[in-house]
Amino acid sequence: MGAETDALLRRIHDEYADMLWRYVVRIPYDSELARDVVQEALLRAWKDGAILERPDPVVRAWLVKVARNLALDDLRSARTRRERATEVLPEGHQEDETRRSLDAWLVTDALATLSQEHREVVVGAYYGGKTVATLAEELGIAAGTVKSRMHYGIRALRLALQERGVTA
Repeated sequence: MGAETDALLRRIHDEYADMLWRYVVRIPYDSELARDVVQEALLRAWKDGAILERPDPVVRAWLVKVARNLALDDLRSARTRRERATEVLPEGHQEDETRRSLDAWLVTDALATLSQEHREVVVGAYYGGKTVATLAEELGIAAGTVKSRMHYGIRALRLALQERGVTA
């Protein structure tokens, strides 16, 4: 297809594209997708080639029929039937809290095996975010004692978790 066909296609586009777009939009059809349908109909006319040699009324009828079929096929497609436009986004992905809940339950159970002194410093430091100095002041003991209880409390907690199947 040479320059003659290109000129003919350009002429047919100029003559029929707006009319086809208005026709497809009335089906009813999305205006942006209607442009795609018109483009596809004109592309099929270009690929056929022989249709472009026919008289204008035949070309017009052929283009309208092709555009109509393309639009109706798309409207009947699963994509169109199942997809809906919305202004409100659906809820975002939310983490499953089951794992976190089970882990918390496991740690709580293991903490219950510690002595009161060890549990106070471990919970105060890790869950309370308290410093050694703060814990020493609140518990009325020396900072070295807090460190010692923390060390042995963590060792006992590690052992309790290992007994429950948690590995390092």
